[in-house]
Amino acid sequence: MRIDVLTLFPEMFESPLSFSILKRAQQQNIVQIALSNIRDFALDSYRKVDDSPYGGGPGMVMMCQPVFDCLDHVRSMDPEPGKVLLMCPQGKPFDQQMATELAAQKRLILIAGRYEGFDERIRTGLDAEAISIGDYVLSGGELSAMVVIDAVVRLLPGALGDNQSARDESFTDGLLEYPHYTRPENFRGMTVPPILLGGNHAKIAEWRLQQRVERTQKQRPDLWAKYLQQQQSNPTKTNTNE
Repeated sequence: MRIDVLTLFPEMFESPLSFSILKRAQQQNIVQIALSNIRDFALDSYRKVDDSPYGGGPGMVMMCQPVFDCLDHVRSMDPEPGKVLLMCPQGKPFDQQMATELAAQKRLILIAGRYEGFDERIRTGLDAEAISIGDYVLSGGELSAMVVIDAVVRLLPGALGDNQSARDESFTDGLLEYPHYTRPENFRGMTVPPILLGGNHAKIAEWRLQQRVERTQKQRPDLWAKYLQQQQSNPTKTNTNE
């Protein structure tokens, strides 16, 4: 997969992309991540990319021309056109299902905005899908883009080393993940559940599923209600008997 990021602050990505899973995935050619500075496509000597909004109001708005020209340049760098994503608090909520769908793409192009927002023609003229990582406002789209990149790359074959890890994580099938334990067996009076020490893998799997059900019911009743709806519409899925 190739991921392009259009941003005014490419330096913000240097550290997150240089560690752990994202670093290894790039080294192993599982993903190629390229950063492009929107400011490089400004037309004036001040490299201006924003202006005051028509009709008045607070803040500044990102201009069309630098973003359009930057995207044209980025698209010319690879024959795969790619899916364009606009990091925006008004966009479609980003979740694990969307991450899975995006991981199936050959190329993603993420546009990170700043200031008060985008000129509306950036939304309508680029055939971009707006994505939000939550119902809150950040100073810019860079952090949102990093979240999307991390969530997507870890789903690519080979990125985690053990592909089962991604399949067992929270939200993959609508339930939260089961609790994990490691050595020591007893730490400050807190002990590992005996069932995990017995070696009966069928019983362990049953216990883990039950833990996922109980944890989802308690911590995320909204997810549990959605999970039940999915079970009713698709009875071939795992039956929790709950």
